[in-house]
Formats: sequence, C-alpha cells, structure tokens
Amino acid sequence: MLLQRHQRIKLDETDDSLFYSFPRFVTHVDEGFIDQLTTLYRNRLKPQSRVLDLMSSWVSHLPNDIEFAHIEGHGMNAEELAKNSQLDHYFIQDLNQNPKLPLSDQDFDAVLICVSVQYLQYPEAIFSEIHRILKPGGISIVSFSNRMFYQKAIAAWREGTETSRVELVKGYFNSVQVNNLPGFNSPEIISTQSKIPLFMQMLGMGGSDPFYAVIASRNP
Repeated sequence: MLLQRHQRIKLDETDDSLFYSFPRFVTHVDEGFIDQLTTLYRNRLKPQSRVLDLMSSWVSHLPNDIEFAHIEGHGMNAEELAKNSQLDHYFIQDLNQNPKLPLSDQDFDAVLICVSVQYLQYPEAIFSEIHRILKPGGISIVSFSNRMFYQKAIAAWREGTETSRVELVKGYFNSVQVNNLPGFNSPEIISTQSKIPLFMQMLGMGGSDPFYAVIASRNP
C-alpha cells in the first residue's frame, strides 16, 4: 500500500455525510486558479468525449465552448450537484466508505478531480477505479491548491508541503499496476506557485492561489 494507516487519519473522524449534508455554494479557489483550470480543460479535453467530474460540486469549471457527449457528476451533496448546470447526471457516494464506482469499464474519456483529492483516505483504490472506467488512452486531471477543509484532509496531505503533495498524487497514479505493468503513463505536472508567504495564503491575504495539476493517461 502507498499510504500507511496513520497517514490516512483525519482530525474529524465523524461521518463525512454529516459534514457535507448542507450545501456550500462557494468556490474554494480564486478566479486565477479557475481560469487556469478551465484553460487546461479546454486544451486537454476533446469535444464529444464522456467526462466524469469526480468529487464535484455546484460548478465544474469546464469550458462552455466545448460540447461534450456526457458529463457525469459525483459528490456528497445533492443540492450542490443539482445546481451544477453542466452535469447530465450525477450520483452521491462516500468514497471513503465505498471506493467502488457504479460505472462501467472503459466508459469514459476523461476523469477529473478538482480541489478534493486531499480527502481520499484510500486513494489507491480510487485511482484503480479511475483506471478501470477510463478508455485506453483516456486522461485523468487532478488539480489542487493549498486550501482545504483541514479537519477532513488526511494526515499525509495536512502534514506535507506543496511539493510533497504533488509527489503524493503522482504516487497515486503510479500505484496502479495491471499485470505488473504501469496502469498510467508517467504523470505530467503543471504548477504555478504563489509568491506570497504560506501563512498569508492560508489567511487569504493577497496574491493568488497556487495552481497544481497532475495529469496522466491510461496505458493501452
């Protein structure tokens, strides 16, 4: 296993469904981050593709000028997902309780996780599922900044640095093996770091949110 037991611990171990039971109609990153993410999606996602927005909310940040065949949403709050006009369909599931996705093998061209990967207690299982549902050559884009619900992030994330978090997500992709061969190609990293001191970033004082994306494609 990639993570040790103590690295999976959350400060708040109460049922996640309670924490996410009320909607939060806010964006958890600034406009600069969102613009970079939408541009990345525009450059990497293909028209008429099938997209899974995993751990989504009331916005998906997908470009409006690309027509997709289907956008599936997943999350923990039905009100948030119902308000997301870009989703064609959505489902509710606590991935920390049940990592098995109710989706068919090789059914999606792209799987996205935006500013939520830090809450996965069993990411190895989830990334194995991402591999399963992606078509050969399908892409996965995991984006994040330095913001989080601190009490719900796993210890490996809370206690890490921005650099170590990038390595952590790379490790999630690299943990997927099929017949002793890598399930994903070598992950690509895109980063725009903030020049504002960390403590000021955490307080939301000035500057822009750092932007990180780890991108990998399913091997044939």
